Amino acid sequence: MSRWIYPLCLLVSLGGLRQTHAQDLPGRKQINFDAGWRFHFGDASDPERDFNYGIADIFSKEASGGNTPIDPRFQDSGWQEVQLPHDWVASLPFVHSPDYWVIAHGYKPVGGLFPQTSIGWYRKTFRLPDGDTSMRYSIQFDGIFRDSKVWLNGNYIGSNFSGYIGATYDISDFLNYKGPNTLVVRVDATQYEGWFYEGAGIYRHAWLNEFPQAHIDHPGWFVHSTSTPKQATVTVETPLTNAAGSPEEGELSSYITGRDGRIVARAKAIPVHLLAGDSKTFTQQIQVPSPRLWSLEDPYLYRVVTLLRSANGVEDSVRIRFGIRTIKVDNRKGLFLNGRHVEIQGVCCHQDHAGVGSALPDYLQFYRIGLLKQMGANAYRTSHNPPTPELLDACDSLGMLVLDENRLLNSSPEYESQFGRQIIRDRNHPSVFMWSIANEEGRVQTTPTGKRIAQSLIRLQQKLDPTRTCTYAADVGNIFQGVNEVIPVRGFNYRIASIDAYHADHPDQPVMGTEMGSTTTDRGIYRIDSVNGYLTDLDTIHPWWATTAEYWWTIAAARPWFMGGFVWTGFDYRGEPTPFEWPNISSHFGLMDACGFPKNIYYYYKAWWSDSDVLHIAPHWNWKGREGEPILVWVDSNADSVKLSLNGQDLGTRPVPRQGHLEWTVPYHPGTLSAIGYRKGRTFADTVQTTGDPVRVSLQATRTRILATGEDAVVVNVDALDAEGREVPVAGDLVRFTLRGPGRIIGVGNGDPSSHEPDQCEPGKWERHLFNGKCQVILESAEQPGALRLDAEAPGLQGDTCGIRVSPAQPGPN
Repeated sequence: MSRWIYPLCLLVSLGGLRQTHAQDLPGRKQINFDAGWRFHFGDASDPERDFNYGIADIFSKEASGGNTPIDPRFQDSGWQEVQLPHDWVASLPFVHSPDYWVIAHGYKPVGGLFPQTSIGWYRKTFRLPDGDTSMRYSIQFDGIFRDSKVWLNGNYIGSNFSGYIGATYDISDFLNYKGPNTLVVRVDATQYEGWFYEGAGIYRHAWLNEFPQAHIDHPGWFVHSTSTPKQATVTVETPLTNAAGSPEEGELSSYITGRDGRIVARAKAIPVHLLAGDSKTFTQQIQVPSPRLWSLEDPYLYRVVTLLRSANGVEDSVRIRFGIRTIKVDNRKGLFLNGRHVEIQGVCCHQDHAGVGSALPDYLQFYRIGLLKQMGANAYRTSHNPPTPELLDACDSLGMLVLDENRLLNSSPEYESQFGRQIIRDRNHPSVFMWSIANEEGRVQTTPTGKRIAQSLIRLQQKLDPTRTCTYAADVGNIFQGVNEVIPVRGFNYRIASIDAYHADHPDQPVMGTEMGSTTTDRGIYRIDSVNGYLTDLDTIHPWWATTAEYWWTIAAARPWFMGGFVWTGFDYRGEPTPFEWPNISSHFGLMDACGFPKNIYYYYKAWWSDSDVLHIAPHWNWKGREGEPILVWVDSNADSVKLSLNGQDLGTRPVPRQGHLEWTVPYHPGTLSAIGYRKGRTFADTVQTTGDPVRVSLQATRTRILATGEDAVVVNVDALDAEGREVPVAGDLVRFTLRGPGRIIGVGNGDPSSHEPDQCEPGKWERHLFNGKCQVILESAEQPGALRLDAEAPGLQGDTCGIRVSPAQPGPN
């Protein structure tokens, strides 16, 4: 079989995929606000180095910016120019610290121990495109890590404690409608929220929203459905607010279009009467005949449009992509999507990627979900926080179920606000099939306090989204007291040996694996190296609380009442270098490394989770100096039987155990190790060969065309080849990169969990060593069309070049 196929068919063009942001709608605009920012570090321990914040008088009088960056007159010409999304931690060096929390966050100098690099100031000067004083305006930040405060023209606008759920602020009263405006954000990342790499800064998109005085409260707009094969009923709940000083009258209408833009159904228009300052919610129902249901195989998305009209025409409108589908959870038979049984074949993921930290271009969300789909995964758990909206867009578009997880088990006003904003923001996504109220709250999860908190969060979830249910990720075995007494779906983090006893004691409660597996492996490594921090690339090593992939999945697959589960994790992530510490700075849990290059365990899951014929041999066959020594050969396959041979010598044919793998011990001799799989009358093969030394670099771009949006991206994967064009699996050459044309390099990586090379290099000095034959470069477009040319050079090797066309960005249907 092919060693690796990038999902080009899934990732051709992403223009216009962001919900409601593809183009302006009648009555409102949403303007991308990512460009034109300036950035500078503050200082949490020295007010003078923090631009006098904390000692200047900024709150005693309105618009009292003092001698701080809050003052619009402040000179920021010496600050760094940045574009959002921006994670300032990604470019910081690694630091050796014995502190547990620094280790868990990937040895980066951020947090309370590093006051000089844990405060960030952002400033942006802008003018309103229209300057229309009859309209209202808000600034929307999708995610800032963390504890952010916002000012406009010296006026304090608001703050957001969370580093994961965004915030929107109405700025209408504080704008200069005919002159320059200065937006200032102070970000305080001295306090962690998690125990993994979190980054820091305005690491998600920012938007300027323009809308009328009488308007639709978006994202409070809620669209949901029920369906039969013959008809779907789509319910549209539209909250309206009249911020004008006089009553408003009009009508509200809604309709649904197909992907091609043709209207398939309408709701009857209803009259609207709003007093000054009034807010009301209006409900409409639309009947859709013979609906095309959203599914994993056919993630079809309709468009729902709602219009608010007055005698003068359309005053406001909103539009989303929406899938019609049904979800059912059964305590005896598991999960059903559109009446069809679905076993959860899921992964847990944090949100960072090699090269860019937490500030992922939208394309990377689609790229990563595409890789998981190729493996056979059908579900994604947003561990352990609200995801970026573009992640959900990718899951909607590509057909991936989502377990949408809240950050903390806490029912205080602050945390109920966070969970509530998450539900309201995400509930229109068809990919979201269930909420998770929290993860592994060991101090309270088995106590009466934990039970009461859970009850409050469950009530909130049911109030805001009665169309779904929820779970809790509990790292306990057959224990019922506490959260598990009240949670609708019992979630098991590991402890899979206890599921039978728990199910027998509580047969009416559905059960799922919220976190499973946790095998620790490193791509291309076949020895344990505790000095440098490497583990073998086989499904053999795991922490005390975890199991191998084969152990848990064999149990899960045999129990129809067990809904399946989510593997920890889909990708490696910065931080949590279990079981090592320095120099190890990254996790080992991923089925793929931090770049998305598969490890061998990826093929175990692909064999038993996908419909493809899978046959994969490990390890590589470059063992110079070990001639005649026994090599453990591991074969993952869903064939009925597999025949192995070395240089034409038959090493035997063996049946493949269901949900299992095969092993041979083979004395090493250079040449070709071949396997043939036999399955239902078909044959398929895989080979590994002893290669020569690398002679040239090879570049493979995942796309040949990107859009001139200033934010579209492409991944370029790098290999070293021998004289016969074969990938050299042990190559470690240093590769240097030069980019010409309308774009920039935004990150490099190689999946090495102990590499201290910079992910972000100085201009003109981009480079990365190959790690076991591979590394990666991520490119981002400019706003001008043209041709990008990436050149790669390595000392002693022939270089390579790849070209990417940057096409004009055209607004398209959303």
